[in-house]
Amino acid sequence: MPIINIVGLEFAYDGGEALFSNVSLQIDTAWKLGLIGRNGRGKTTLLNLLLGTLPFDGVVEVPVPLGFFPYKINDQNRNTLDIANEIALFEQWQLERELSLLDVSDEVLTRSFATLSGGEQTKILLATLFLNDRHFLLIDEPTNHLDLEGKRVVGHYLSGKSGFILVSHDRALLDRSVDHILCINRGGIELTHGNFSTWQLNRRYQEQFESTENQRLKKDIERLKDNARRTSDWSKRTEKEKYGHGRVDRGFIGSKAAKLMKRSKSSQNRQQKAIEQKQQLFKNSEVTDQLSLTPLQFHSSRLLDLEEVTVQYTGTPLFVPVTFSVNTGDRIAFCGRNGCGKSSLLKLIAGQKVPYEGRFRIPASLKCSFIPQDASFLNGNMKDFAVQRQIDEPLLKAILHKLGFSKQNYEQEMAELSAGQKKKVLLAASLCEQAHLYLWDEPLNYIDVISRTQIENVLLDYQPTLIVVEHDEMFLENIATKKINLSV
Repeated sequence: MPIINIVGLEFAYDGGEALFSNVSLQIDTAWKLGLIGRNGRGKTTLLNLLLGTLPFDGVVEVPVPLGFFPYKINDQNRNTLDIANEIALFEQWQLERELSLLDVSDEVLTRSFATLSGGEQTKILLATLFLNDRHFLLIDEPTNHLDLEGKRVVGHYLSGKSGFILVSHDRALLDRSVDHILCINRGGIELTHGNFSTWQLNRRYQEQFESTENQRLKKDIERLKDNARRTSDWSKRTEKEKYGHGRVDRGFIGSKAAKLMKRSKSSQNRQQKAIEQKQQLFKNSEVTDQLSLTPLQFHSSRLLDLEEVTVQYTGTPLFVPVTFSVNTGDRIAFCGRNGCGKSSLLKLIAGQKVPYEGRFRIPASLKCSFIPQDASFLNGNMKDFAVQRQIDEPLLKAILHKLGFSKQNYEQEMAELSAGQKKKVLLAASLCEQAHLYLWDEPLNYIDVISRTQIENVLLDYQPTLIVVEHDEMFLENIATKKINLSV
């Protein structure tokens, strides 16, 4: 199959640090490639560089036509089938076959695109783009509007395709659908054969090796520095002998001191060069720092009770009434299709005004920490945000640093942060807060796979009481002690 060839790629946004420096890479267009990395590392930028929409230095050779998801649609009020015909050439039965694989009814083709749900729009565009023969697809986060079942369906669909790059933070989706992983690290690009779990296992082995190697290098550097200090002290003492007490031959001692000083400088230069060479050997891969959390202990093991509770905005219940209690140490996941009322029920527990029926009892002294689904409201600077939330600013910044924030990110206005970075601000704020109960509404939206692993680990390490709405299948399997399905 044709090869995408990248040689000596250099790219930086105006006024920013280099995202790519001397990157060389070959991508087989038959691969199913998962593209991962911390938020802000340049995943979408790399797709745009392949598309040729950004200026760069170096060589990028793309020998095949490209398709891009999400496809830009100028007028969404048009008929869905007409929009699909604009994207690709196909017989209608071909598109209907693809839609059947994605659990989408043919009926959507007769409706205007604007009336479709976000999940239906995603599936229509993916199915149509794959009908473009011999195109290599660049797929940028296709699951943002999909619930858990929708992600499973798309994962199985992509597993039957080939010839694409998939940018995704969903680890289960990557495991189902890709055969190579391309990770953009702090120090470069790393290509691995296999799915996400294969990459993660290799990464753990590599981290263990690099940690051991870095410890050895640190010891070597300290030893060289000690040698350099001793050599310098020795030459200085010899020089001082010229000015000792009593009658001395300063000419002889001065000549001897000069020779020793010259030898000392030469030795120090060699040692400094050795130090610099060893410092350059330190690995520059991503480090998964351990996060911390300080949950409060409630005076009772029972935190709250709901009996036959449902939410209704227009007189019609959003879901079948549910009955459950929350006890200390529970990590409860609300599950169900999009629109079934998961977020509304979480907001009700968080103390927001939500119309409901049933009996809901929550102690007035119970302290909750809430992460809303939408982070777009964030604005202003980090310092004012910390004051407003009554959290420690240095602690907030320390957590964000562990989640991949740079110094430049701290200085930005929060409105300028990416969607993933804004979500990390809300996550970090919640981790700063001491609470009896943590209420998180889709906390992993737009969050990179490395940070997701960190969030999992802190929950397993500190075991706070938690109620979460989340569509990351692997996250729920790893952390949830109980699942409550909200059925319509």
